[in-house]
Amino acid sequence: MDNLTFRYSILLMEGLQVTHLSNNFVFILFLLAYIFIIVSNIGILIQISVEKRLHQPMHILFCNLPLNDVLGTIALLPRFMSHILTDPSERYITYVECALQAFFGHVYGTASHTILMIMAFDRYVAICNPLRYPTIMSNNMVFKLSAGAWGSAIVLVGILIGLSVRLSHCRSVIQNLFCDNASLFKLSCENIVINNVYGLTFTVVLLTSSLGSVVFTYLRIAMVCFKSKNKATNSKAIKTCGAHLAVYIIMSVSGFTTVFLHRFPALYESRNLSSLMFHVIPPSLNPIIYGLQAKEIRQRLFKLIYRCKVNSM
Repeated sequence: MDNLTFRYSILLMEGLQVTHLSNNFVFILFLLAYIFIIVSNIGILIQISVEKRLHQPMHILFCNLPLNDVLGTIALLPRFMSHILTDPSERYITYVECALQAFFGHVYGTASHTILMIMAFDRYVAICNPLRYPTIMSNNMVFKLSAGAWGSAIVLVGILIGLSVRLSHCRSVIQNLFCDNASLFKLSCENIVINNVYGLTFTVVLLTSSLGSVVFTYLRIAMVCFKSKNKATNSKAIKTCGAHLAVYIIMSVSGFTTVFLHRFPALYESRNLSSLMFHVIPPSLNPIIYGLQAKEIRQRLFKLIYRCKVNSM
C-alpha cells in the first residue's frame, strides 16, 4: 500500500519519560495539580455567579479565563496522567482522540490570548474613560467581547487543525506529551507548506495582536496615572492591572518558549517540559492571582474558610 495514502487509526504517544520507581509519585503530583486547577477555577466561577456584587463587567469578562482553564485542563491532563502509569510501549490513542485533543489544546492557548486582550480593553476603558465606562461596557458589549474572543479562537484553530487532518499518514508515533497541530502534520509525508505558512501566519498574527494590544493598553494607562494626582485612583489602577499583567507575562513566556522550541527537534525534552508547564502553571496561578487581588472574592473566600473552621470545631 502506498504510504502517502495510508491513514493510521491508532497512534503511539511517547508521553513523559519517567522511571518505573517514580511514576506513582509523578502521577500523584499531577493529580493534585489537576484537582487544584479544577476546584479553584470552578470555585471562582461559582463565587462570581452567586455574588451579586461581582456582577460587573470586569469580573464577568474574567469568568472566561477560569472557564478556559477548566476546559483546557480537562481536555489534556487526564490522558497525560493515564499515560504516566502506562508502559511506554502501550501508550496508544486513536487518531480522532488525538485530533480532538489538538483542537481543544490550541483553542485553550489561543483563547488565553484573546480573553486577556478583551480584559485589557476593559481596564483601558475603566481607567482612561471612567465616566463613559458604564455606557461603553454594557451587558451587550460584554457579550460581544466574550463571543468574539471565543469565536475567533474556535474558527482560527478549526482551520489550523482542518489543514492537518486532511493529510495522509506515513508515521504513527506522536513525539510529544500532548497531541497538537505540529504532531499531527508531522505524521504525514505529504507536502506541508500550506500548514507551515498558515501556522506561522496564525502564530505571528495572534502573538503580535496580543502583545500589541497589551502594550498599547498599559502605555495609555501609565500615561493617565502619570498625569493624575489622585493617589487612590493610581493605587487601584496598579492593583487591578498588576494582576492582569502578571497572568499575561506568565502565560506569554511559557507559550513563547514552547513555540520557539518546536523549531529545534533536538531540544524535544525541553519543549515537552515547556509545553507541560504551559498547561499547568497558568491555570494554577490564575485563580490565586485574581482571587487574592479582587477584594470581593478575597473577602468571600476568607469568610468561607472561617465558616469551615467554626463548623469543624
